[in-house]
Amino acid sequence: MAPSETKAFLQEEQHIDSVHQANGVTKPVAAAGGRTGEQVWDTKTQQYHAGQDWTVLEKFIEDYSVTTNALGTPWKAKEAAKRAIDRCDHYPPANQEPGKSSLAKFIWPEAYQQYVGHLLLGNGASELIDLITHLAPRGTWKPGPFPTQYKEYERSAKNYNYKLLAPDSPEKANIICLVNPCNPTGDYLTISEVKQWIESNVLPGGFVLVDESMQPWHSPDFRKDSLISQRSYIEDLYKTTGISVFVIHSWTKLWSCCGLRLGSVICPTAEDHAQKLKSIQVPWSVNMSALAFLDSAANDMEYLEETWKITPLWRQHTVDKIKEMFPSWECHGRDFTSWIWVDTNSAEVAKEAVRLSQSVGMPVRSGTPGYQHHTYIRVAVRNPDLLPTLLNAWKPLLNFNN
Repeated sequence: MAPSETKAFLQEEQHIDSVHQANGVTKPVAAAGGRTGEQVWDTKTQQYHAGQDWTVLEKFIEDYSVTTNALGTPWKAKEAAKRAIDRCDHYPPANQEPGKSSLAKFIWPEAYQQYVGHLLLGNGASELIDLITHLAPRGTWKPGPFPTQYKEYERSAKNYNYKLLAPDSPEKANIICLVNPCNPTGDYLTISEVKQWIESNVLPGGFVLVDESMQPWHSPDFRKDSLISQRSYIEDLYKTTGISVFVIHSWTKLWSCCGLRLGSVICPTAEDHAQKLKSIQVPWSVNMSALAFLDSAANDMEYLEETWKITPLWRQHTVDKIKEMFPSWECHGRDFTSWIWVDTNSAEVAKEAVRLSQSVGMPVRSGTPGYQHHTYIRVAVRNPDLLPTLLNAWKPLLNFNN
């Protein structure tokens, strides 16, 4: 797209209101009442997740705390979801069609009919994570090799009374979990490294959960470096060792539709795995609007082409500006990821950065709740037009010997 077309595209998607607000036109949301996003959660029963601050801030411009697509929601898919509301007096299709087949075509353009039976949709990835953990052989649970990762997998493991192993434990486990690219750290394993990790860490007959929610950002050739291209490997591994590899996606990130809840799992087999999961899944867990959204989004290649072009440019711009202002801060993650994992090297600075971002209606994700990385913040890639407002809010941090 030409620059003028890109601007129009972005405005049509979502950001026109955000840019206006950054220039002083604020939009009131739910009254803060002295609360933060962390306090919205019932910390005794729920695993903390970002994306809540916007509901409690006195003004809101943009959410830097979540790893959704900087382009905002695809407008064609959003319109499809709106139209589906007119059919809300009917049940959604129990076979999840045509959304499931459209997603299968997106995942396997040349072989979707062969593998659509391996695919199951869910109410976000969280529902599917819990279903798979419920079916997994009991015993030990082990996360991927990174120092921290998305915590819903650990939450499910605790709920089903698994013994939790450390990421660097030499012991093989009954169920292992890898988030790749790792959210929040940005670490990334190539397909050969993923296979090596699987074979080195799971017991025969065990379950492997690989979360590739952020992997489609990789490039137009993302499939080549993804487990979605390794069907023969996964099938052979199950036949020879009984090891079951599940590939999970939370599509709410790539297509910026968190409120609709869309996840999927690619199962090792249709009969032994997908059918068993379906038998314990609550019927109609994916609603009519979400299925209509998916059917449209999975066919919107223009949106994805813009994502692959814009994200690394905007990300690098954000990294450069942060480093220019705070030379001692360390920015982590691959160049294609939709966020930056920032080590401020000070728990006090990180805490204040979170507070200051909230004060201007541009919340970032603290590294403390859930992750227990007290010096870190996670900053989403967003429209560069908005960045000066966030950086200006952080100017008081220059007094912390940065």
